[in-house]
Amino acid sequence: MTGWVVVVPVKGSTESKTRLAAAWTTEAGLTGEQRRELALAFALDAVTAIAAAADVREVIVVTGDAVAAVALAALGAHVVDDPGAGLNGAISAGIAAARLRHPDAMVAAMTADLPALTPADVDDVLRAAAGHPLAFVADEQGTGTTTITAAPGVEVIPRFGEQSAQAHADSGMFRLAVRPGSTVRQDVDTPEDLDRLRGGFGPHTSALLTLRR
Repeated sequence: MTGWVVVVPVKGSTESKTRLAAAWTTEAGLTGEQRRELALAFALDAVTAIAAAADVREVIVVTGDAVAAVALAALGAHVVDDPGAGLNGAISAGIAAARLRHPDAMVAAMTADLPALTPADVDDVLRAAAGHPLAFVADEQGTGTTTITAAPGVEVIPRFGEQSAQAHADSGMFRLAVRPGSTVRQDVDTPEDLDRLRGGFGPHTSALLTLRR
């Protein structure tokens, strides 16, 4: 095992998590700045869990947001500037940086909206992925993607977006049989997701939700 480098794209803008606009109980709903704050809390918890996984050598964060860059660098992440080509462009930039820094490493990309993520679940997924040149993890609904992985030297093209699980499968990636309920599958996009996972979030998200309720 050569170890893993994990790329995490962090949007870091007031346009983050628009479907969470009604997540906090205020007359005006959730503002753009509050969504940005919540998305950063998600990312902080996700990166903390990934960095604590036994098989992870380094976390590379891709962001164009200065506040997110400082906060995530403080957790030990290596920060790469977002090229501004959307989510897939950010992931591709992170993978390119990972391969320059660690040519012998397995590479993964995980979404930042995994605030309930645990190091044990990260290790379970990475160990399962190690036997495949390219692999992915579908979200709990089975249609989206939370994670893609690639062996050293294997070309990987991220296809995040609508129906990304099918797009990744069609591209030849192996769909990992990750157990239902794994925190690697628990991305948060809606207020219903927040309610469903309440009590299982990392400290940054838990503290922010407690403060805002």
